[in-house]
Amino acid sequence: MLSYPSIDPVALSIGPLQIHWYGVMYLLAFLVAWRLALRNSQRPWSPIKKNQVEDLIVYGAWGVILGGRIGYMFFYSADKWLADPAMLIRIWEGGMSFHGGLMGVVIAILIYSRKYQISFLSLGDFAAPLVPTGLMFGRFGNFIGQELYGRPTDVPWAMVFPADPELLPRHPSQLYEAALEGLVLFLIINWFASKPRLRGEVGGLFLILYGVFRFCVEFVRQPDAQFSGQSALLESFNWMTRGQTLCIPMIIVGLWLMRKSVQGLLKSERS
Repeated sequence: MLSYPSIDPVALSIGPLQIHWYGVMYLLAFLVAWRLALRNSQRPWSPIKKNQVEDLIVYGAWGVILGGRIGYMFFYSADKWLADPAMLIRIWEGGMSFHGGLMGVVIAILIYSRKYQISFLSLGDFAAPLVPTGLMFGRFGNFIGQELYGRPTDVPWAMVFPADPELLPRHPSQLYEAALEGLVLFLIINWFASKPRLRGEVGGLFLILYGVFRFCVEFVRQPDAQFSGQSALLESFNWMTRGQTLCIPMIIVGLWLMRKSVQGLLKSERS
């Protein structure tokens, strides 16, 4: 069993002001996304130019923050939210959803595409390679904050998280997700996007791979307590977590986008 490297979740204290590592990870995520976007905007097939990158990052950041918070309230704490609507703005209490953040980014890209008259799918393809590093930093933040840890296990690399009331050896599932949804996804998507692709292909591949990676890690991640390991949407399949349930539409949409792109290519070749 590995020892949990106890790290103070507060990165910096200035008088009464406390800056948590989770917030620092968000800042790093947006900074790295900005740098990647600047680099990728110089490619001949990029749908946006260098001077448009900052606006895109700002739109995306609002999408992540608003979508992530609203998504968490809707997908994971709907009953509490209805009883206490002010929970939505108490972000310091924790609670962000990737799937909600994804929906927020999709809406932000849609607004941006209409404002600048750019193809929505092309913008999605441009944005997809910017996401995995943010996911990786976010999971590091979860690990430092001792949240979203895994199920009890006896694997040699199990960890006891001091914040766990049961103090059981658990999978460090945050690190699994940082590796798969972060590093591995980053390498694959950025390699795939390094050459011109059919419109919708990069975004479609991102949705498929993230959905598959997250679906797999959910088997060793501790389910959210309010669902007792069951999905409220698919109660007949009570082995599924809420995260797995939300990944299925992602994979379906990703496959549809990839299929649509190939069909468009075949149609153009015939004509």
